This record gives sequence, C-alpha cells and structure tokens, in this order.
Amino acid sequence: MIALPAGRQRARLRKLLGGYAPSALALIARAPHEAATRQMRAETLTLGKADGTRIRAILTGPAGDWRGRPAVLYCHAHGNRHGIGADELIAGRPALQPEPYGLALARAGLVALCIDMPCFGERTHETESALAKRLLWEGRTLFGRMLEELAGAHRMLAGLDGVDGRRVAAFGFSMGATQAFWLGALEPRISRAAHACCFADLEALIASGAHDLHGPYMTVPGLVPAIRTGRIAGLVAPRPQLALMGARDPLTPPEALAIAVADVAQAYAAAGAGAMLAVGVDEAAGHAETPEMRARILSFLSEG
Repeated sequence: MIALPAGRQRARLRKLLGGYAPSALALIARAPHEAATRQMRAETLTLGKADGTRIRAILTGPAGDWRGRPAVLYCHAHGNRHGIGADELIAGRPALQPEPYGLALARAGLVALCIDMPCFGERTHETESALAKRLLWEGRTLFGRMLEELAGAHRMLAGLDGVDGRRVAAFGFSMGATQAFWLGALEPRISRAAHACCFADLEALIASGAHDLHGPYMTVPGLVPAIRTGRIAGLVAPRPQLALMGARDPLTPPEALAIAVADVAQAYAAAGAGAMLAVGVDEAAGHAETPEMRARILSFLSEG
C-alpha cells in the first residue's frame, strides 16, 4: 500500500474527528496556586472559549526567570478518575512516579501547562458517556473536542511571556499518551512528542478484546479501516518522538504493540529521520510509569 502524503493523511484525520479546528483560548484569570514551592512556581489559570466555556488550567515552571524556557503541554490521564484532571500536574496519580511532573519538570528548567479535559477535573458536570454520545449524534467526537482544546492550549502556552514558542513539546501518560502523539500528528508546531503506556494498533487491540478497556472518549468512527495507530504517530516525523510501554500492560498487548512500533519506525525511516525516534518496552512493566521511564521522559523533554 502506498502511503498518502502527510497533508492528505492529516486531512483524513480531521474529517474522521468530525472536523477539527484548534480552539481559540483566551486567558480570563490567573492566580497563584498553593502547590508552589521554592523550586516551582505554580498558578491556576482560567481559560475561555468563544462559546462561553471556562476551562481550568494549571501552569508550573521554575521559581526563577522564565526567559527563553522550553515548555511542555502536559496531557493528563484518564484512569477512571474523572475528578483529577489538571491536578495531575501538581498532585500526580497512583500509576505515576511519586514526584508530580510539575515539580520534576520545573526542576529540569521547563514550564508546563495542563488543562482539564471535558468531563474531568472541574468539568465533571457532564459525564464522559453522555458527552461522547451527544457529540457522535451531532457528527462530532469527544476525542476531537479534546484535541481541539489541547491544540488551543499549546498555542496559548507558546505565546506566554518567558516561553520559547519554538520549543513546546507534548507529553502524556495513558489517555494523555494517545492525545500527545495525535496532537503531534495534527499540529506541526509541536516541537517533540513523548508518550507512555498507550500505543497499540487498534485492529489488533480489538482482536485481543482489550479495546473495551478504553473509555468512550476514544471512539472515532471509521478510524480502523482508514489509518493505523503507528501511522498516525508517524506523522510526527521528522520531529523527535519518544514512545515507552510496558510489555505486561493490557492496553498494549504484544501483537498490537508490535504493529504500532513497526509502523511508526517505517514512517520515520521513510522521512530519513530514524534517529529522531526512540522506543522503549519494559518487559516487566504494566500500565504504570517506572523510574526508568521517568528518567528517559525528563531527559527527552529537557532536550527541548
């Protein structure tokens, strides 16, 4: 099969999502967050969409000068804990290493921004199931809405005083992992993408029965016959990408993981960018971040 040009593949993804246009997010309010430490500045932001939606965001970074700082759009996880949302950046979650990413990234010299996804954090007034169904009936998708808001947050982060807009990466774990490589595929402005514990070919995942472990948010009609997961991630090429998984993770069974890894590697090789792709599979790990994963992620993101 001859691969379509990257532009046509992105157009196909936008159509499958039910249309895709990055949200225009306005900064409505900004206040110090109580999680701030001597090493980390922390703020709570209120962002506004044109339709009147208000979105809570958490911003972290080094306590000192931010001039020319690289930044990370942090995509929070799901974990069936809808109440966490953006708090993951400053409070963590059980599947991650004990030190929250906000503090770890600040100590590494990076600014980070995380926003509440629809149905998460302070946006739980509508359930994931109800919103996913409503949007599908309207010809749209919940995953598309999430990506639109994340793309808008990325653009806002790139424009913040002190942030080097040319060096704004995307990173996430689990649900956030899928969002990170999709966003990297759709948005050429993203400088690099890192993702952990959610990378599998969907057709093979369905064959294994593990697809039902995902939430309704991932339902994109027509996706499986249109394009494979690894080829979506391949659209990040030639920009740097880090993909880390656990071999015992039920969301990344061996057959599904192998196809996704082969596809993304092929895409990077075709772009002459094989050295820009790093893949790691921990044979003993499940659906959780290991100390080794954390070290690789921080090193990768610190490279800007």
